[in-house]
Amino acid sequence: MAFWLSSPFQRKRLLLAAGALALLGLLVLAAMLWRNWNAVALGPQHSVQTINPKVGIHTRLTDEVEPWKIKRTWEMVREMGSPWAVEYFPWAYVEGARGRFEWAHSDLVVAHAARQGVQVVARLGFVPEWARPAETTPLYLDAEHFADFGLYAAAFVARYADTIDHVIIWNEPNLALEWGFQPPDPVKYTEMLRVIYPMIKAANPNVQVLAGALAPTNAPPGSAEAMNDLDFLRAMYAAGAAPYFDMLAIHAYGWHGDPDEPADAGAINFRRAELMRAIMVENGDSAKQAMITEGGWNDHPRWTRAVHPAQRIAYTLRAYQIADAEWPWLDALCLWVFRFPWDQKSYQDYYTFVRTDFEPRPIYSEMQGYTAGELLPAAGANSAGDQP
Repeated sequence: MAFWLSSPFQRKRLLLAAGALALLGLLVLAAMLWRNWNAVALGPQHSVQTINPKVGIHTRLTDEVEPWKIKRTWEMVREMGSPWAVEYFPWAYVEGARGRFEWAHSDLVVAHAARQGVQVVARLGFVPEWARPAETTPLYLDAEHFADFGLYAAAFVARYADTIDHVIIWNEPNLALEWGFQPPDPVKYTEMLRVIYPMIKAANPNVQVLAGALAPTNAPPGSAEAMNDLDFLRAMYAAGAAPYFDMLAIHAYGWHGDPDEPADAGAINFRRAELMRAIMVENGDSAKQAMITEGGWNDHPRWTRAVHPAQRIAYTLRAYQIADAEWPWLDALCLWVFRFPWDQKSYQDYYTFVRTDFEPRPIYSEMQGYTAGELLPAAGANSAGDQP
């Protein structure tokens, strides 16, 4: 041993090895300190206080990586008086490799929501590379992989059986963009439901499966970009979709219209949701409830479909009132969108209730007043000002 240590070459190797071990130890210590510093305690159990149990919002924590921001988002959702929230849980983020599930981020989002007393409606979709052909988008899913999607959905509802009671299957399948640039196909979407629904129910019989989530559009027949949402829903029923969903997910954007504008098949407005409900009733599904999982108004200063900020506030409060007072068939109204992890630098930023840095927009404060019973909207929201 004395000879080995006396060799300059060997002493150098020893020193290098010791240095490497010390560096490794420092890195491990730094990682532990970072994890502990970055960890955010769940805190005490809360509940949402609101005069309107149907108030909901669509959050966007999919790409939010900082735990404190996830917690703060749910705190502010609760403080706004919203007991419901739709959140996106992309399949590709969880099962990047077939059969290997990474739940850490989803666990964090779900745990903080539950601790704040917010009921999460989980939107499922977004296809991993291994489950689709090369050079297709993550929104492309062929029939051969419906069962793979079903396995993910089943694993999801089983894992969160104690915290999540509602899941949405896909998003806006009546748009080519959201359907992997394939022609929108209500028969194929119905087949997806037929395959996935029994798998979900076998994993968690109590979870409510929402179908539809159709984009409101009056696209003409034969359009390569979209299919009229009313026609798509009728075609779903004709294809036998009724037994394969428990609730209907509806998207209800108001564009520049007053929420009290009557429903009209030729118009895109908030009360178009009533036409979707009518199709459910026509097809013997009146016992099922519905949920608006996207919708609302935008107050971008130059977007042609936007309204003035004061109008947006008045229309939004009135919409929540309509949902609560007039639509017993609706369980929740979840408007788009609470906050983005970063600025979108487009009209999308003007759908938000809270800015990226958590500064509340005026609509957030008005919502707090409404859900606390301090501010009640009046019918005829046009009093908020002239439309642009």
